[in-house]
Formats: sequence, C-alpha cells, structure tokens
Amino acid sequence: MSRRSTGFVGVWAEAQRQRQRQAEAEARRRRQQEQQARAYQRRAAQSHREYRQAEAQRRTDELDAQVASLQDLLASGCRVPAFTASSLLRPEEVQPFSPGQLAQPVPMPDFNRYRAQGGWTVNRRAQAAAEAQAAFERDLRAAQAAETRRQQQLAAYQRDHQRRTEAHLAEVRRHNASVAALTDGVRGRDPDAVVEYFTAALYASAAWPDDFPRRLAAAYDPAAQQLVMDWELPAFGVVPEAKAVRYMFGTDQDKETPRPVGQRRALYREVLAQCVLLVLRELFAADESGALESVALNGFVDGHDPVTGRPGHIVLATVMAPRAAFRGLHLAQVDAGSCLADALRGRLSPRPDQLVPVRPGRQPQEVGNRVVAHGGDEEPDLYAMDPIAFENLVADLFRAMGMQAVTTQRSHDGGVDVDALDPAPIRGGKIVVQVKRYRNTVPPTAVRDLYGTVQDTGANKGVLVTTSGFGPGSHTFANGKPLELVSGPELVDLLHRHGLGGRLGGAAGGAPARPAPPAPDPRLPADYNILGMSWTGGTALDVCALVCRGNRVLSDDHFVFFNNLRTPDGSVRALPATAPDKAALCVAFDGLPEEADRLVLAAAVDPEADPHGDLSGFTDARIRLLDPAMTELGRLEVSDGRPQETALVLGSFRRRPNGDWDFVLGGRGYPGGLEELVQDYGMDVE
Repeated sequence: MSRRSTGFVGVWAEAQRQRQRQAEAEARRRRQQEQQARAYQRRAAQSHREYRQAEAQRRTDELDAQVASLQDLLASGCRVPAFTASSLLRPEEVQPFSPGQLAQPVPMPDFNRYRAQGGWTVNRRAQAAAEAQAAFERDLRAAQAAETRRQQQLAAYQRDHQRRTEAHLAEVRRHNASVAALTDGVRGRDPDAVVEYFTAALYASAAWPDDFPRRLAAAYDPAAQQLVMDWELPAFGVVPEAKAVRYMFGTDQDKETPRPVGQRRALYREVLAQCVLLVLRELFAADESGALESVALNGFVDGHDPVTGRPGHIVLATVMAPRAAFRGLHLAQVDAGSCLADALRGRLSPRPDQLVPVRPGRQPQEVGNRVVAHGGDEEPDLYAMDPIAFENLVADLFRAMGMQAVTTQRSHDGGVDVDALDPAPIRGGKIVVQVKRYRNTVPPTAVRDLYGTVQDTGANKGVLVTTSGFGPGSHTFANGKPLELVSGPELVDLLHRHGLGGRLGGAAGGAPARPAPPAPDPRLPADYNILGMSWTGGTALDVCALVCRGNRVLSDDHFVFFNNLRTPDGSVRALPATAPDKAALCVAFDGLPEEADRLVLAAAVDPEADPHGDLSGFTDARIRLLDPAMTELGRLEVSDGRPQETALVLGSFRRRPNGDWDFVLGGRGYPGGLEELVQDYGMDVE
C-alpha cells in the first residue's frame, strides 16, 4: 500500500528546480562575461597592435620624408626667391588720421524744443517762458563748452598724429638710407659692405632646413671681385641611421631596420654637394650689382683630424666658381656630385663620413682684408666689445635666426639700433631692436622707452638685448606687451645655438664666465649656501626670509626683505640674483642663532610695482641650492600661487635633532599680502 506524499516534498522539489535554474543562469552569465572579456581582450590587443603598427608606419614615413627632403635640398632651394636689397626697404606708409567720435561736432540745442509749457495766468506764462529761456541758455553754454573741448582734443590728437607720423617717416627714411648706404657700398666694391650684404643674403634665405648650421668666415677681394668664404656643412648625423621601423607583436617592441652604410655615405656626399651648390646659387642670385666675378668656397665641419687628432675645421668640399660658368647651369636638374666635380672643377671628400679632408682652395685669411667670422673658435668678450661691433653681432644673430636685419645709423639709447624683419607669415613682421652693453641691471625706463618706440614706428615687436639683466619692474611692464627682454646669459645661449660666438667675461674660448659668488662675511663660517629662486610669470615679487623658533620670528631684525637685507649676525643675506634665478639669498646654516630651528622662505607681490597683481601667474617655481662656487647641489620644487592671494609661504628649512636641516614644502597663501603673512609669524605691523 503506497504512502501518499505530503505537500512539503513538492515544495522542496520546486525549490531545488529553482536553484538549479539559477545556477544554470549564473553559469551562462559567467560564460557570457568570460566570452565578452576574451572578446574585449582580443579587440584591445588588436587595437593596441594596430596603434603600434600605425605608429611604426608613421615613424617610417617620417624617415622617408626626411630622406626625400635631403635629396630634394638643391631643387627646393632653387625655388626660393632670391635675396634682394629692396626686400629690406620699408614703404613710406602712414596710418590715415582717424579721430573717430572726435570728428563729430557736438549738436547745439534747438530753441524750438524749449517752449514754455502750461500756465493759466499771464504771470505763470511769463515765468514758464523765462524758465524755458534759462534752460535753453544753460544747455547752450554746456554744448558750446563741450564743443570747445572737442575741438581742443581734436587739435591735440591731430598734433600727436602728426608727431607720430613724422617720427615714423623719419625712422623709415633712416632705415632706408642705411639700406641704400649698404647697396652703395656693394656697388663701390667696399669689402665690409660686400661681406655684410652677402652674409645677410645667406642668413635670410629660407632655402635651408632649420637644423642646418649657418656659420661662416668671409672676406672680399675687390681687385679680383672674388668673395672668399668658409661655410659650415651639416655633420654625418643629418642622414638618419634607420631606414624603417617595424612593430614586433611577439615582444611588443619597435625594431629599427638600419640604413645600409653605403647608402648613408652616398646620400651624405650628395647632401654636401647640394649644400655647396646651394650656397653658390644664393650668392650669385643675390648679386644685383655684379660685385662677384667668382666665389671661392670651402665647406667644413668641426671635428678631430683623423691624422693628427687635433680638433678644428675639416674641409670636406672646395670649389672656385666663376660667374660665367655657374650661370650656365640648370641646378634644379643636375646631379649635384657630378656638377660640382665636373662642371665646376670642385673637390668633394671621397669619405666625408670618416672626415677625410680635401685640400682647401683660397681661404678668407689669405685675402688681406678684414675677415668677418661668425661663430669662430675665438669667443669675443661681449663686455669688452666695441659698441658698434656689438650691434653688428646682434644683427648677425637675427640673420642667423632667418630674419633680415641691418644696423641703423648711430642713435641715442632711445632710438633703434637694429632693424629686423621676420618674413614668417602671421607671426612675423617688423621688429625694432635696442642693445644695451651694460654690467648693471637695465632700468625699467629703458623698457618703457622701447615700448614707446614700438608704438611710434608701428613695429610688430620690440626686443631689448643686454649683457646684464632685468629687474621685476621691467618684466612686469613688459608682460602682455609686444616686448621681449633678452638677458646676457640668454644672449650667449642664442649666439652659440646659431653658430656665433660670445662670452660674458672669463677666458677666451671657454664657457661664459659665471658671476663671482658674493664675498663671505668675515663673521660667517666658511661653509654657506646660496638659495636661488626662479619662477615663471611676469608678476613683480619680493622674496624674503624669516629666522624663527617654531612659528615665531626671533625679532624684527631677523626678517630679511627689501628694507632689511641681512640679519644682525649676517647668517642670512639678500643677494643680487644671477640668471636663471630671479631672487637669491645667502644662508650660513651653521651660523644661524642657536635658538632658531626654522628658516621660512616666502614670496609676496610688490605692491608698488604691481598694485593690482596676485599670485595666479606664479608657476613653475623652484629653489636651487648652490655652493659658494655657484655649483648646483640640488633643486626644490615649491607650490604654485593662486588667484587673489598676494603672499605665499614657499617652504621652510627645519633643524633636526642631529643638527641637519631638512626642507618642508609650504603652500599657505595670504590675500592680505606680506603684512598678513608676517603678522601670522608674530610680528607687529604698524
């Protein structure tokens, strides 16, 4: 006899089936997730592979384009318009007088609009008429006074426009006169004028790639009408070592396929031959007055002579090209090596990659006239240069940077020393340059004068070049204006980068002289450090230091700032900054008072130089730790400034129990400026 099951068994069985279905659904979900993950990984791997393959192809395309540009150097250079003296001339154009609203006379009141209103009685009507008459006369006097002021302002504006127009025309005529004097000198076969003119032609040419050197030495033989020049050629590294880049999926790395050595050598010889022919083309094409019957050209690179091991110029190509022979060539279609060797009887090194030299032809020093050299081994001391020679060097620098530049007639400090023209579209235009061969900081008045010159001459930009430096006031004034300030160290760097020479004192041929460290205080220990602080932004700032115990300054005399340049014991002193620093302090940590355990550094906006400034532009700030020989020992990054704050704690050096000092980053800002900051450190401010 069977037993009938209870309802609980059915419930249990249904629960089991539900769990089974859930387990199967969960398994299906996991399988789907795993499938999706594998699909994503495959897509990601495929995407990564495609990206790396595309990047490798891009690099290969860049290598191909680089080689193609080297092969096409001469042909593309022949398409560049020839340099002419007329390109330096400026049109005598002036802005028309446009007074704007001042041209409109002030309208006079109409009496008909002042009729008496209302009035029931004779007396009231008479009173209303008198009031209307008075209102009309009052408004008439006001309009007449406004018209008088308008006429006075218009006359003043006309006088100012006339003054600016006359100054602009005088400057343009002075510039054009200097260009005319240069061209007259070339026609008269003056050696200096000829060399300056053809040097400008080479430096202003857009035919040369940006990474090619432009260094030369030249002299002119007026009797033979021959320009003799040494011209620097690109080194073997101009030809890329790699031929292609391939992505290796197995190792997830790029592999460079090397360019065959024979192919690199052949292309390098072709590049050198094209460079020599292109120099000749630029010189003869610019010869409007027929000053050149021939050009003796030696192409060199810097290196060590493989025979003697001595460093120097190694001549890899030489040619003496007569005008008649060169004019018969169609350079865009020639094979450069064959043309140089066969048509012009020049010589090209058989193995220039190994610096195998050829015997040079005539060299500039053999001419007998003054040799003009740009970027030679002898580094001229910029401090000791003749002022005119210094102006010429700055003009050479602008030419080496691809611009057209000439020195002007001698002028006072408020005038223009070099006229430059940047041919680049959009960003280019007229540039006026002033040079200051100073040892002390250039005053802000010189920067203001330059800005006035930019406005008077209608230039796109003004550049002030000096052998010294600029203070915060100068940088603040120049901020946001079409002005560029070039300090002495920046000038030396630019000269070297463009193949020219220059140093700020020191030994000839060496590195630019480093400013001497300050003489130590006799009461200081021999061991001290210099803290050099720099930042970006044009806000005028004061950097100060507080010698503290905890969060309290020891005394008012232990607050070093612009009105107190040293502590009583001399352990902390403010110093003139040397580039690239904008502020500097001398600190003898072992000489700090025994009770002091903290040296706090702060920066604050100078309220006199920049009354509305804040620290929003105070970025990329850092502190360099230097030894007495000005050797950098370390570098500390500090916090950026924030809007509406005018003072900032940069950080503090803190004394440890073992006597060492560690730097702790700051960052607290104060909207109330230096006054609020020092109050926070326990100082009473009256």
